[in-house]
Amino acid sequence: MRAFVFPGQGAQALGMGRELAEAYPAARAVFDEVDAALGEKLTDIIWGEDLDALTLTQNAQPALMATSLAVMAALKAEGVDLTTASYVAGHSLGEYSALAAAGTFSLADTARLLRKRGEAMQAAVPVGEGAMAAVLGLDFDGVTKLAEEAAQGDVCQVANQNDPTQNVISGSKAAVDRAVAMAKDAGAKRALPLPVSAPFHCALMAPAADVMAEALANVQMSAPAVPLVANVTAEAVEDPAEIRNLLVEQVTGQVRWSSSISWMGAKGVTEIWEVGAGKALSGMIRRINKDIATNAVLSPDDVAAAATALNT
Repeated sequence: MRAFVFPGQGAQALGMGRELAEAYPAARAVFDEVDAALGEKLTDIIWGEDLDALTLTQNAQPALMATSLAVMAALKAEGVDLTTASYVAGHSLGEYSALAAAGTFSLADTARLLRKRGEAMQAAVPVGEGAMAAVLGLDFDGVTKLAEEAAQGDVCQVANQNDPTQNVISGSKAAVDRAVAMAKDAGAKRALPLPVSAPFHCALMAPAADVMAEALANVQMSAPAVPLVANVTAEAVEDPAEIRNLLVEQVTGQVRWSSSISWMGAKGVTEIWEVGAGKALSGMIRRINKDIATNAVLSPDDVAAAATALNT
């Protein structure tokens, strides 16, 4: 059994997908459709020279989705069918990429949803008032306890359960700073503040969740062609109404990536293909379950190799 997974924010890089768009007309068409949906040339940013512009949440989210969907279009041009997979999943915004690939949302609607999501998440907390940090070498229960002790009346929560060696906390800057200072005494190897512009996946994102509830209520949704393993439940879901609710919950909820991969492994998944920019998810997957084979697909050469493997 196999799964396709889609990366989240942080994987972005200038020039991502350009070689693919030059090699595959179907991939280029994805970028063109996203540009049209947003009413601007997002591709000028993706393939430009201003990394700060690409890193802005409202640009990074649709840009990463466009790159992942361009890879899927190239794979389809090589005869690879998404339904050869048993599951799809995505890390945070990657969940939208997974759903677009599986046909739950149209490509244009996904681009507009992610632009709105990025803007809403950025607007939810004034710059400088929130923070996130990666805690390394401390298990999930330990990080949960650390976050609770550091909160001291402020918001401090585990945002991302990435793998057994890395969890991410999110909340008010004061509380996250306290957690970073307390981390070594709590048993962590280290804690690293992350260069993010907002505290994602915690209660401070409630205003953004309200925005997404309204946006998702007004968009056409279909059942995915392949079940989605949802971030907040770490289990498969296919009902559009349930998916809508989980996407709203995901804004303030935890990205249970480690649990999601473990769940798929227990269901018999033995190979996972990371579709889009970067290889961060593949590294996490190897640390979660070394028996699952991982492959990252972005370049034309990657697509050709994937097509050979997946069409046999």
